[in-house]
Amino acid sequence: MSVKRYRVALTAAQRTELTRVVRTGQQKAFARRRAQIWLRVDQGPEGPGDTDVGAGTRLELSAQTVYRARQAWAHQGMAGLRTAPMDHPRNAPILDGEGEARLTVLACGPPPPGFARWTGRLLAEALVAEGVVATISATTVNMALKKTR
Repeated sequence: MSVKRYRVALTAAQRTELTRVVRTGQQKAFARRRAQIWLRVDQGPEGPGDTDVGAGTRLELSAQTVYRARQAWAHQGMAGLRTAPMDHPRNAPILDGEGEARLTVLACGPPPPGFARWTGRLLAEALVAEGVVATISATTVNMALKKTR
């Protein structure tokens, strides 16, 4: 048996808690799946010690998913049940309230000379020219305007 980089060795109390998570159905699917993985790959005295491929086959998951679950155990322990893999900060919005207000004022005003109406590209260029934002796409402008209609 090869040495695993992220080893899962559960205590009796941890096995009991994870078994409760799997059997009660009270947890989110993510937590339940991760608990199932940890129980399958447990290399402690009472655990089956399945490989990533073996546990993945039994649980109908990829070996990579099993590996990531073992990695989460090594870094977070039991807290990994409540931490979804996609927990990351969102990007800050390009336009704040003042920027959106300025965009609305521009869009409601007369278009630049030589144009019959405002376009997303023209509004984006005007916002950059006025110094409201450093850069902005026409798509972002159109989405911001869609919210105000």
